[in-house]
Amino acid sequence: MFPSSSDDDRPAGPSKDAGFFPKAPSLVGDARRAAESEEDEEPIEPVEVRRLLSLAIAGFGALLAIGLIFGAQTSGPGSARLPYATVVLGVQLLFILAWTMATRPPALPLVASVAVGTALAADAAAVLPKVGGLMPLVWVAIGGFLIGLVGQLFRGQDRVRVRESFFSTLVIVLGVVAFAMLIVLTRRPAGTQAIVVCLGAAGVALVVARALDSVFAWPRLEPQVPRGGLGVVLGTMIGTGVAALIGSYQVGFNPGNAAIVGLVAAGAASLVDLASDYSEAGRQLAGDAPTMWIARHMQGPLGGFALAAPATYLMSVMFLT
Repeated sequence: MFPSSSDDDRPAGPSKDAGFFPKAPSLVGDARRAAESEEDEEPIEPVEVRRLLSLAIAGFGALLAIGLIFGAQTSGPGSARLPYATVVLGVQLLFILAWTMATRPPALPLVASVAVGTALAADAAAVLPKVGGLMPLVWVAIGGFLIGLVGQLFRGQDRVRVRESFFSTLVIVLGVVAFAMLIVLTRRPAGTQAIVVCLGAAGVALVVARALDSVFAWPRLEPQVPRGGLGVVLGTMIGTGVAALIGSYQVGFNPGNAAIVGLVAAGAASLVDLASDYSEAGRQLAGDAPTMWIARHMQGPLGGFALAAPATYLMSVMFLT
């Protein structure tokens, strides 16, 4: 009486076999394909470490340390500060050359001109006041940075790249002002001794790291960066030991606190020096045009001492006040 139901009379609909339930991804297959793709990739060839170039950079770092340390010994009251200010100005000009050519900010001539003016103003603010202090340098740094950015806003072709130039302008302006802090430091009690201890440690750290890279650049931190981790670590350790040794002969220091301030200065200089090699490798991988040969190799030591200078001032305030 009642029609029998059959498979043909059932409502048509998606069945399990027809793909109603999506098929789960095969994790094993994905892992196999990822492994095969990794095998297909060619290994990255490490960049060759140029030994003579590493030694040349080490020599340049040694010259910077000698000039800044022995120049501080000539500083005295009044006009006697001018010889050391001249030495610092020379280092500032080298810093501007190296970092503007390396970072290539928009409106490069404008940024370089503002940086030179900032260097002159910072040195004057460190030499001329009757009482040396950091506030004049702070105002000079703020003024130089704002002038650099505002100047680019009036250039139509560079206005769209203001964000890109923010970091470059800030680093260059702060770098030249940081070197002027050494002049202010010579006006503090035992400030010259702090320069000897801290910049001596920073110089030794840079020289040892670069010299060791020329012989044994191991372990390679990155294939594209021609530096070894052993040189950076040993350089910082030896620089700290040298600071402790120098501190035992300096008034206001002892081996303990000299080792601490030396470690800070040496570590700061080594990190900036290493970071400059990373930034140069990044620019090359990005396909940017190569910068001036001598400028990009001076960038690391100059940047290292630029950071070591405020670290020296800070350590002198903490341990010699």
